[in-house]
Amino acid sequence: MTTIALDVMGSDNYPDVDINGAVMAAREYDLDLILVGDEKQMRKKLPADWQNLPLRLVHAPDMLTMNDKNDELVRKARHKDAQNSMAVAIDLVKSGEADAFVTAGNTGAAMVTAYFRMGKLKGIHRPALAPVFPTATGSCIVMDVGANPDCKPRNLVDFAILGSVYAEKVRGIKNPKVGIISNGEEAGKGNNLVRATYPLLEEANINFTGNVEGKGVINGEVDVAVTDGFTGNVMLKSSEAVAKLLVNQIKEAIMNGGILAKIGGLLIKPALGTVKEMLDPSDTGAAPLLGVNGLVFIGHGSSDENAIKNAIRVAKETVESDVLNAMREAIEKK
Repeated sequence: MTTIALDVMGSDNYPDVDINGAVMAAREYDLDLILVGDEKQMRKKLPADWQNLPLRLVHAPDMLTMNDKNDELVRKARHKDAQNSMAVAIDLVKSGEADAFVTAGNTGAAMVTAYFRMGKLKGIHRPALAPVFPTATGSCIVMDVGANPDCKPRNLVDFAILGSVYAEKVRGIKNPKVGIISNGEEAGKGNNLVRATYPLLEEANINFTGNVEGKGVINGEVDVAVTDGFTGNVMLKSSEAVAKLLVNQIKEAIMNGGILAKIGGLLIKPALGTVKEMLDPSDTGAAPLLGVNGLVFIGHGSSDENAIKNAIRVAKETVESDVLNAMREAIEKK
């Protein structure tokens, strides 16, 4: 039975949203859940029948927040007796009591805590955050999107290998196409980092297809797109903002367009719902942190209960795909 450790003190609206999502997952999926956080708060929010569900509570009186930064964050993340919910939950994965860790808490705190308490996969220099972008043909894993603002060529090669294995094992994409984000499709285009990385990716044991522009990622030209964390983060946040703008503009045009526009809006409502669902990040719930020696999933702080439930589902599917061992094998072959 797959066991997931959930940080219930993570989301902006903790612990309500986190616990509600966990209860939904416990009712819907075949798994065990360990809820990690302040036990008193958890018991207040759990439903009356929670003891009939596959749920276990682990007390963690402290929590990491956006105010924890730099040396103070590192101290809290790596202290052997840390009692914050992230550290306690990650230790459950490290000890084997849980198979994966899920949080909607501070992204930086989750990455630092996982890095210091789990360590890296052998042969990997830096872990990377790998969210799934919706595309014209399905989806694309983009990595990194913030964990590593400054990268070296070897880091991007690591990202490409990790992303390729994840796309195949978890997303079900056979021989996934891997591209490096650049300002032109032709070989030789790009900044110093892109040009230096290109020949290394050609030699890696992956299906490298060359440079890909931002529009190519959205058009579905590749299954995995690698870049530094600075570029990836700008791309992620810009894409989310554009998607939200388009949905809001369409709604506004319908509401202000008179009776005919409103009638038309009712007619196309099912189609708009499909588009909104495709653009909704809560469908995947959380992005994996690839490269650490364990399974870690980090969601938006603004996650709702549906996003938490889906993050747990994705974590369960990843555990069952045995992706960690596949990554270790791929790294050895690189």
